[in-house]
Amino acid sequence: MIFKELSPEERPREKMKEKGVGALSNAELLAVVLRSGTGGVSALELAQKLLSDAEGKLSALHGMSLERMCTHKGIGELKALSVVAALELGRRIGMEPTTPQNKPITKAEQVYRVMIPIMRNLDHEECWVLYLNRRNILSAKEMISSGDLESTIINDKFIIRKMIERKAESIILVHNHPSGDPTPSAADIHQTERLRRSLSVVGFALLDHIIISSNRFFSFSEERTVIV
Repeated sequence: MIFKELSPEERPREKMKEKGVGALSNAELLAVVLRSGTGGVSALELAQKLLSDAEGKLSALHGMSLERMCTHKGIGELKALSVVAALELGRRIGMEPTTPQNKPITKAEQVYRVMIPIMRNLDHEECWVLYLNRRNILSAKEMISSGDLESTIINDKFIIRKMIERKAESIILVHNHPSGDPTPSAADIHQTERLRRSLSVVGFALLDHIIISSNRFFSFSEERTVIV
């Protein structure tokens, strides 16, 4: 029996078929997306170069521009678009609700479970609002601002307008600390109290403000940091 020697491009695909997608490394998965190499450079080698340019982080690769990807020999616009699309699908999976739509949110850990897939690998601060109905059931969530490494901006009037549009009774504010320390800053405390007062004036409620890091969170409502 003659065995075919697999090309470098085929090996990750064969491994995936034989052992399942979970057996592949990030570089091997990326090679499957790229499909082929060029000029003696395999798809796996191209994938490794892209990851190296992103310091090994998929989150950094997701934020990389098409132009920068295309500076790598063998990565044209079509391949770069395929990579961006694949990473965006992964991000959107993380954004899908993990809390049953008919289950009230009663503790900060539920919010952490919903948001950590979205915020785990961010290298900048993002602020999200979770909209709840009168039974404290999550009806929607959206990012309202994106900042730099150390700060983001909260616009009270914008949040109130969005609550009216979504017919929300209350909200939970969530933002991340890329530093890994979820302890609130003086600015966090000030913005939380200001937003709480603004909402109460128009009959709405801020149920909690939760700060997330990679493996911990701080809940203003529960006033404690939880290790998970």
